[in-house]
Amino acid sequence: MPHPEFQVSTGKDEKFYFNLTAANGKIILTSQGYKAKDGCENGIASVKKNASNKKHFERKDSKGGQYYFVLKATNSKVIGKSQMYTTNVSSENGIDSIKTNARLGKIHYM
Repeated sequence: MPHPEFQVSTGKDEKFYFNLTAANGKIILTSQGYKAKDGCENGIASVKKNASNKKHFERKDSKGGQYYFVLKATNSKVIGKSQMYTTNVSSENGIDSIKTNARLGKIHYM
């Protein structure tokens, strides 16, 4: 059975990225690119630290009328971005999911 995890991989640009997945295996947060593996791991630690505080989530609307959010660190830098949601309520549910899954997620190197 799938479980929450931070999936770390290397992109074509040779940067490190992580995706936080929920227990159902669905990606709920995607990181920026990091030059080094330890930078990516620090990003994961920052998600775990900051996801418990709703004021670290910045809610946004897309040009297409969908909703998404970004998770920011204490220094206001973006740690990760959510998927697109069709309603504001589902976006808020996504935030709640991140709060739970970030705490439980283990790191998995792809």
